Amino acid sequence: MGLVGVVLSSSPEDRRLVRPREVFWAPGTRREGGRCDCGLQVGERYGGSNHDHRWAGQTVAMAASLPTDVRRILQDHGLRPSRALGQNFLSDPNTARRIARLAGVGPGDAVVEVGAGLGSLTVALASTGAMVTAIETDRHLVPILRERVEPLGVAVVHADATAVRWPDVLAGSPRWVLVANLPYNVAVPIVLRVLDEAPMVERLLVMVQREVAERLAAPAGSRVYGSVSVHVAYWGEAAVVGRVPATVFVPRPNVESALVVIERRPRPAVDPDVVGAERLFSVVRAGFGQRRKMLRRSLAGVVDPSAFAAVGVAPDARAEELDVVAWGRLAAWCPTTST
Repeated sequence: MGLVGVVLSSSPEDRRLVRPREVFWAPGTRREGGRCDCGLQVGERYGGSNHDHRWAGQTVAMAASLPTDVRRILQDHGLRPSRALGQNFLSDPNTARRIARLAGVGPGDAVVEVGAGLGSLTVALASTGAMVTAIETDRHLVPILRERVEPLGVAVVHADATAVRWPDVLAGSPRWVLVANLPYNVAVPIVLRVLDEAPMVERLLVMVQREVAERLAAPAGSRVYGSVSVHVAYWGEAAVVGRVPATVFVPRPNVESALVVIERRPRPAVDPDVVGAERLFSVVRAGFGQRRKMLRRSLAGVVDPSAFAAVGVAPDARAEELDVVAWGRLAAWCPTTST
């Protein structure tokens, strides 16, 4: 995951990023004893819905038969991309398939897609054999999306991902992977809400504006390292794993996109029994709110002045110099804990 800035293409270099998966026939190939190769008995429920035991080969064939011309689909339904919703539809099936491969999902995996739109990425995810739940907020697109992807076994949820109750939507499985082409104007809030409120999401692969991607994955000391970077690092490890050109979207955006993967940690980087996340993030926001100032100034009234020497943080350091663990020490310290 340390490869940064790789353009999605069919080149051998791109394929090195993708963990190869075996060709599969399921979910749905019957085996002896009434069990399919996804491990479930016939009729058993998975992810809160009936497991339909179809062949993945059939799913792929159905997906291949769907129209992929985004402009034509919009025109046929009398629709235009909404600027208010930040809609830029992925229009290249090859890019969608490569994103699905980078997600590393397959038969038996529970996947939630945010901002499914017209279903280009949804189709690619369903074709891996994963059990896909697609969330879309645009009421005009939901009927089209359902028509396209429900025959592939996808569950479509009409909801706003910035306000949805994640434990309710994801109640059907204990482990999820989130894959999404996120609108640029809501990408950061959605990612942070999922990390904060949906511990069952163990991995995220999100396509966002390149500058946002760099902020999400930035290490301490980086030019773009900020409070969002610390917030992400608290919950997981992030890396930029690919670039996506503007030419694969309709309409074509004025910015370049990038793919970020976030692997959730087994436990937060800072022990929540030592300092709570709310306290930690409030201190971090205060420090980066005046990032050009030394910490002893930007954190005046937020952190006790004696804390710097006590926890080994230079008072003349700037916010971008501290990693999440150092922020945790500052946020946790108080004079009564001094020994």
